[in-house]
Amino acid sequence: MHVRELQWIEPVTAMRRLAHRPHLTFLDSAARQGVLGRYSYLTCDPFGIYMIVDGRASWNGDALKGDPWDALRAILAKYPQEHRPDLPPFQGGAAGFFAYDLNTTLERLPLPAISGQRLPQSILHFYDLVVCFDHRLGRCWIVSSGWPERDPGRRTERAGRRAHEFAALLARRMSPPNNSTATVGSWHSNFSREGYIAAVQRVIDLILAGDVFQANIAQRFSARLSPSFDPLAFYCRLRSVNPAPFSALLRYGTLTIASSSPERFLKLDGQTVETRPIKGTIARSADATEDRCRAEALLASEKDRAENTMIVDLLRNDLSRVCTPDSVDVPALCNLESYASVHHLVSIVVGQLAEGQDAISALRACFPGGSITGAPKIRSMEIIAEIERVARQVYCGSIGFIGFNRCMDTNIAIRTVTMDDGQAVFHAGSGITAMSDPSAEYDETLAKAERIFDAFRPETYVAT
Repeated sequence: MHVRELQWIEPVTAMRRLAHRPHLTFLDSAARQGVLGRYSYLTCDPFGIYMIVDGRASWNGDALKGDPWDALRAILAKYPQEHRPDLPPFQGGAAGFFAYDLNTTLERLPLPAISGQRLPQSILHFYDLVVCFDHRLGRCWIVSSGWPERDPGRRTERAGRRAHEFAALLARRMSPPNNSTATVGSWHSNFSREGYIAAVQRVIDLILAGDVFQANIAQRFSARLSPSFDPLAFYCRLRSVNPAPFSALLRYGTLTIASSSPERFLKLDGQTVETRPIKGTIARSADATEDRCRAEALLASEKDRAENTMIVDLLRNDLSRVCTPDSVDVPALCNLESYASVHHLVSIVVGQLAEGQDAISALRACFPGGSITGAPKIRSMEIIAEIERVARQVYCGSIGFIGFNRCMDTNIAIRTVTMDDGQAVFHAGSGITAMSDPSAEYDETLAKAERIFDAFRPETYVAT
């Protein structure tokens, strides 16, 4: 492995300098809060593409037989790599997205009536080289593995050559950005206000009938984009107006996915697996006194704490399927975290993977994250498909990396916009319980969507 330390460069500046390269992945800690948001990663120009379409996997365009998750594990095993603990955890490996719709590869579920943008269920690019940023230390490195070369000499030569090539790309001057992020028309939702409120009442009725304890219902916003629309400029605005510790930008040809997620799905470090479910949200106020009152109200909310605790129990159960007995623990329950437009209640659940289990095992056991389905999970997903009617696709799936060194970190893909074929799509949802006020749940979805709408408005431009 070739490691080359660079003079510090802001990750978003480096992203612009590599944006012309194929299949750019930017895992961006746009917000740094406590232990979160220490690292960012930038990479492009992969040597392999793993994809799942209609439940069937492929590798570089060739169909793979069998279970798609097992196929992914088998491909990752071809590229073993030692872990360097003195460097950020992602040192080369697979990165991309797992769409929510992958749930049909794990459970027998009804398909939504409307298929949406017809994206693959997963795209993971295999990267031999990663630019790693440690925000706490103010240091950055190029880590180049030399894969997929297998001959030791040629692999060493490739690792060094690729590191030199990327160092030159990162040092080049940039053209002025386009900065156009205007939409052509107004935003449309698959729900009217009255329709969403009726959907919430439908879920409450199902809860009272004993079907579920809670379910998450989202509305889907869409708009046409202007011909001059610049996805990079949009992402820069999004990370400015709604910074989040698990942000991401994926650029695959005409497809761009821009995420400003505050929520971690699964992290794997050694044998320790961690998830950080968010349940409980309240809009922030510009007035400091009112903002503090709202935060205190959220912390004291019986409904929100009950909702969060139910999801923690679900995730404890999911992790227990792959962790050693009695190792699953909850070191934080219903902690307050504050973001640009909302306060959240966040819990932490950890466990120790059992012998023979790995990152794929943990993903299979927990996917999709319970915080964006409800509990029990399978019945909640059936209700979501029936009520929302439109495929969620990337929304409520996961974006992140699985390293050749067995490390993993992934987000829950909320506050996430998909842009393709001249159209932008994003969702905003709310967790429904028996104590829900339907009007308040509708308002909560708008509070979550507010900063994404802002990022599309030219007058909200924030220089980055």
